[in-house]
Amino acid sequence: MNNWITLFLVLILGSATGCNAQKKELYTTTPITFLFNTDSLLHHVKILSSDTFEGRRTGTMGALKAKDYIVSELQKRKVEPLVANYEQAFSFSSRQKDYQGINILGLIEGTDFKDNYIVISAHYDHEGIKNGQIYNGADDDASGVSALLAFAEYFQKHPPKHSVILAFFDAEELGLQGSRYYVDNTIVPIGNIKLNLNLDMVSRNDQNELYITGARDNEAIQNAIQNQNASNDFEFLMGHDGKDGKQNWTYSSDHGSFFRKGIPFLYFGVEDHKDYHTPTDDYENIHPEFYKLAVQSIISLFVEIDSLEL
Repeated sequence: MNNWITLFLVLILGSATGCNAQKKELYTTTPITFLFNTDSLLHHVKILSSDTFEGRRTGTMGALKAKDYIVSELQKRKVEPLVANYEQAFSFSSRQKDYQGINILGLIEGTDFKDNYIVISAHYDHEGIKNGQIYNGADDDASGVSALLAFAEYFQKHPPKHSVILAFFDAEELGLQGSRYYVDNTIVPIGNIKLNLNLDMVSRNDQNELYITGARDNEAIQNAIQNQNASNDFEFLMGHDGKDGKQNWTYSSDHGSFFRKGIPFLYFGVEDHKDYHTPTDDYENIHPEFYKLAVQSIISLFVEIDSLEL
């Protein structure tokens, strides 16, 4: 073989190997039938993380616009309100300032275990405007909010066995205030809440991996997770639970409020990226193909868990 050709191939193959070491490529061996409208999934993230919502800071007009948007989308999907107008108002003080927050709570009645509840949650607030820059929070956590709307769409044709509360919490960024208030005022008996699934930052990862915290001590849920890892395109990893040498995420988002009450949880999230809590956490920086597979896998995992008598 000509030496120049040999050198060219070595350089090309070496470059490709280096790229693969940095990022797992998404490829699909079989066509995927998604459980929800993927265009809508991306659309909601794009809308909620646009400048119109001014970073969704608790107590601001941007947060109220986000609240109205979410309520409208729940109504379109015929999700029943858990409380009047879906809204659970609360007040709190943080950093010597008083706030008014609003949780948004929807209910889908179960077919088999009607009196037992799974709370699926995401927070819709973010950092707002700082020093004249808007922190749009596309991954954190417009991605989780849109995923919950995908759940609502799925439930229209596939009602869950357990009753499901879709909880869009406010004031997570100010100390998990919305979820803290909710677990003290659950509307349904707290003893009947069997599990919390919390989604916070699920739309981007270079390795196509999504962590699940909270599963290590439940063999049935671990088996369900392994069943979802049959694809080469996407992988759930269990960890960040204080037992693997990684940062402990047990109290890192709204699931921490449930854990404090003794309610089991599964937290879905990616590790921090360069745009975390910066003005560049924009829609343009999420990974759409990863995000769609992540939400598909979370819903599929829910279906397996929902079949268990929790």
